[in-house]
Amino acid sequence: MPEYAAFTKVKLENGWMSNMAHFPVTYEGKLYHTTEHLFQCLRFDDPEIQEEIMHPASPMAAKFAAKRHPDKMIVQPMSEQDLANMVLCIKLKLEQHPVLKELLLATGDNILVEDVSKRVSPTKPLDPNQRHTFWGMAFRNGVWEGHNQLGKFWMQFREELKNG
Repeated sequence: MPEYAAFTKVKLENGWMSNMAHFPVTYEGKLYHTTEHLFQCLRFDDPEIQEEIMHPASPMAAKFAAKRHPDKMIVQPMSEQDLANMVLCIKLKLEQHPVLKELLLATGDNILVEDVSKRVSPTKPLDPNQRHTFWGMAFRNGVWEGHNQLGKFWMQFREELKNG
């Protein structure tokens, strides 16, 4: 039976895997407070919108700043480019914070899951196009359900680290 290592809140176990965790990253000469800040900025090419997203100290505020401009996005959520941007964010986070490589390797062979159980209805069927269960999974009726794209990316990086 596979073992799972879930992450939800930043301050809880494995919270460092969250894009909301305070691990600043530098990209193209600019410092972003978190990978969430960078990830949201990468969805836009308008410098004014990017500035609005980059500056809030809170990653949730950065996310909400991005949500105010859905018509200006050049990268659609959950698209191939959005996935590539997430990979870039995780890669930068690992490169710029080597301690995270050790933490990632310490997860062993556990299945890594962004636990979004509290963000979805416990009774309604899961919508395969719903963003929460695209990036993570919900634990319902004793089973993990969802795409878990964020967890899959973390596991891919872990395999790369294991293989040198």
